[in-house]
Amino acid sequence: MGTSVGGTLADFTEFDRKNYFYPDIPKGYQISQYQYPLIKGGTLKGVEITRVHLEEDTARSYHKEDYSLIDFNRAGVPLMELVTEPVIHSAKEAGDFARELQILLRTLRAGEANMEKGQMRIEANISVGKEGKRGTKVEVKNLNSFRSVERAIEYEVNRQIELLEKGEKVVQETRGWDEVGQKTFSQRLKEESHDYRYFPDPDLPKLHLSEIPDMREEVLKSELPELPWLRRERLAKLGFSAESVEVFLTDTEGLFSLPEKTLELVKDEKEREVVINLSITNLFAHIKQDGGAKIKNILPGAFAKLAVLRVSGLLSSSAAVAVFESMYEKGGDPESLAREKGLIQQSDSKALESIADAVISKNPTVAAEYRGGKLASLQFLVGQGMRESKGSANPGVLRRILEEKLK
Repeated sequence: MGTSVGGTLADFTEFDRKNYFYPDIPKGYQISQYQYPLIKGGTLKGVEITRVHLEEDTARSYHKEDYSLIDFNRAGVPLMELVTEPVIHSAKEAGDFARELQILLRTLRAGEANMEKGQMRIEANISVGKEGKRGTKVEVKNLNSFRSVERAIEYEVNRQIELLEKGEKVVQETRGWDEVGQKTFSQRLKEESHDYRYFPDPDLPKLHLSEIPDMREEVLKSELPELPWLRRERLAKLGFSAESVEVFLTDTEGLFSLPEKTLELVKDEKEREVVINLSITNLFAHIKQDGGAKIKNILPGAFAKLAVLRVSGLLSSSAAVAVFESMYEKGGDPESLAREKGLIQQSDSKALESIADAVISKNPTVAAEYRGGKLASLQFLVGQGMRESKGSANPGVLRRILEEKLK
């Protein structure tokens, strides 16, 4: 994590005891890092990072109306804490930073970072002030969704402004977020760092990371995967829209190398659009359903050929999807699969003229309505022609022939 954000990796580091009593940590101290964290500095999405360190998790608190429950199952589990500099100025900026952090964690395979499962939690420190001066800081703990992060910050900013405008003081404290009531509530007064009486844990050894081969910076840099901002840049150059790129960002298995390799073979803009659309919808759906188990059945050359068939008009959009699904299941040549399934569109004018004649003769009332100025009737006739051809007619060519005959 530290290497990916350009932080300074510590050589010497140690663990400290952070002393305080709260029901979620009844032994009276938490193992953490204070003076010598693993990482100092770095930036992510333009936000400066103060430090990244390891500490032990506490128990989970469930606060009810007049009592609380404590679940100790996660207590003592190691967690990574990342602290930013006070440079975030809006709820949206905080939410965007948190989303980027989740993407990076998943890209690095540092964890699933699932907010709902508590694998990633956000704690927002909020203060307001005038003329660039920060006011008293309030911490909102354990926010477990990006929406909650943004709403809690917006609520807390407004709450603090109202207090100050009334001439009252903001109390330095820890607050929780009430999802139902959409408001923060006081949990306990917040201590200053010196109140925690940090001191090095006497039972844990000091660490010199340069003595651990796997922790050397050059080794860590060589093992980094393609980072999200680099992948964004590369996929944008391939023609993916900004929105579609986000779908591909957490692909740690290389499953999206198929559309990337296919796009290297395809130069026509419309054909590239077909590849991108099928990748975002159908390919991504398979990856979510079965982890992309049969993705190797589709070769980049075959995928590119499918795009050519669609743009040339030999396949309708629904037929292209059907062929793609068949390729995913058993591989094969897209044109051969389309012919097997009878999906090749007829564009032969003589064959389509006879279909158009049959449709007009079977639907004289609708034909008369069109001639009388009801243009929407033409779509009905096109639909009947597609039905007559069992879906094999090229709808664009059929529409043109019907228009000519009805005139």
